[in-house]
This record gives sequence, structure tokens and C-alpha cells, in this order.
Amino acid sequence: MNEIIPREIIEQGIFLVRQQKVMIDRDLAELYGVETKYLNRQVKRNIQRFPEEFMFRLSAEERDQLVTICHRFKTMKHSSTLPHAFTEHGVAMLASVLKSERAVKISINIIKAFVKLREILSTHKELANKFNGLERKIEKHDDEIRMIFDAIRALMAEPQKSKKNIGFKREAES
Repeated sequence: MNEIIPREIIEQGIFLVRQQKVMIDRDLAELYGVETKYLNRQVKRNIQRFPEEFMFRLSAEERDQLVTICHRFKTMKHSSTLPHAFTEHGVAMLASVLKSERAVKISINIIKAFVKLREILSTHKELANKFNGLERKIEKHDDEIRMIFDAIRALMAEPQKSKKNIGFKREAES
């Protein structure tokens, strides 16, 4: 299947909010080729399909952070309506409520982008764990190497000559 939207564009629309990877209703509506209000109306009509783990409304603070990091959301800054954020499962459910061939194809591509992102993050996590383990080993070896160098330096140092007094030692007078 030919991609309707390049995966890179989809990946740019995925954000981390509340420790979840999500897409914002405005971006999804644009990808699906519908107006945001239409997408949200369909969601509202089928709200039982969108539990909290599939979709949630952003708080004002979250919206403001999004506006700050993404220039394309600047019109959201003064909007009275807070945007919805959809998780991977919410995106899958959107295809069933929008009921168009384009929505199905776009949803498949979006879900593939979520999966690829998860794989990349998993790989990075594995590399980070391996790196941390290697760092701990090196730190342990550093201490051992430092001890070896200290011992070598001690052996290389010239022995200090103790000054011996020649003669008799007087006992202390009482």
C-alpha cells in the first residue's frame, strides 16, 4: 500500500504527554482531511469508544506547553476549547468512527509510526542500559587501576632514610 502521508510527517505529530505518546486532534483532522470540529463531533457521538486511556483532553498548561514548542499550534493559544490527545489505540478507534477509506489508510500509517517510534525508544533504552553497565564496570576498574598505580608509585619512591643517632642514649634524670 502506498503511503498517503510520509511517515516522517506523522512522526512529527507524535508528542509525549502524561507519559503517553499521543497525537493532537488538530493534527489528526488535517491528516484525515476533515475539520477538527467534525472529528471531535464524531468522537463525542461515539464517546463510549474512547475511554481515558484512548483519548483525553489536554489541560490549559499542557496546551500552553504545546503552543510553546510547536509554532503550528499558535492559534490554539487563545482558543476557549482545550484540544483532545489521542493515544495509539484512540487513533485506531478514530478510523471506525470516521468511516472513510482514507481514515482507515491514514490510521494504519499512524499506528505504524507509533510502532516504529516504540521500537526506536526500546532500542535506545537497551543501549542506555548497556552503556550504564559498561560505565559501572569502568568505574570499578578505575578504582582497581588507581590502587595498582598507587602501589607502583609506592614501590618506585625512594625509601626514606631514618636518621639514627649514634652513641648512647641517656636515661631521663629524675
